[in-house]
Amino acid sequence: MKTVALPAGERVPAFGQGTWHIGEDPRMRAEEIATLRLGLDLGATLIDTAEMYGEGKAEELIGEAIAGRRDEVFLVSKVYPHNASRRGAVAACERSLQRLKTDRLDLYLLHWRGNIPLAETMAAFMTLQQSGKIRYYGVSNLDVDDMDELWSVPGGREVQTDQVLYNLARRGIEWDLLPWLRERRIPVMAYSPIEQGRILRKPALADFAKRYGMTPAQAALAWLLKDDDIIVIPKAAHRERLQENLGALKIRLTPKQLAELDRIFPPPNGPQPLEML
Repeated sequence: MKTVALPAGERVPAFGQGTWHIGEDPRMRAEEIATLRLGLDLGATLIDTAEMYGEGKAEELIGEAIAGRRDEVFLVSKVYPHNASRRGAVAACERSLQRLKTDRLDLYLLHWRGNIPLAETMAAFMTLQQSGKIRYYGVSNLDVDDMDELWSVPGGREVQTDQVLYNLARRGIEWDLLPWLRERRIPVMAYSPIEQGRILRKPALADFAKRYGMTPAQAALAWLLKDDDIIVIPKAAHRERLQENLGALKIRLTPKQLAELDRIFPPPNGPQPLEML
């Protein structure tokens, strides 16, 4: 498994497992658990979730899936902005830990910017870190202005990632946020890397993938995985889709192929507001 270095020095899988919307359909539960476990078998040991996902249902399903295998997993969860106060984040983390049936998170993220000051959230994260409830912390959906502010508050420079919407069709971060993060060696965790499947229906991408002997999903993921500081976290509810997605790790896109993808999905030509789903 390809790995990406966090600022703290630890290396984590470049390909993780997203869990948005899992655990919400009881008929899918067995297959979703089997898919997560297969991912662990195949090296996709980073699992990303959030208290928001199914209002805890995703965390509960993950807790069942990783039972007996917790030490294999780099476990990421996220706190709601309205819970990200000094006391609220600690309580929210405790609830996540109970649902996940574990004593610690490897990485805890602020899900998006809310009304609670970043300094207060960082204070809560540092308290959680000191108590051993979380190993590292980071943020999600923060743009350049937010990151500049974060950099000025105590603990802000210890963030390990900014998890943002980034894929072939959503390249706005390449103008300013991505360079900002790279200057500080903070990796991006790219959520919805295949645009929740919508990007796969673009005829030009389907044609590109067919000509080069890959699936559209593999092309989209390989494009992100070409960089050494991008972590992808596609969701797969079925084992077959997971195995297809993992095939992207074997693909090395050529300069010609990358140029062709730039023509299909042009990079930004100016600053853009950070997009979210």
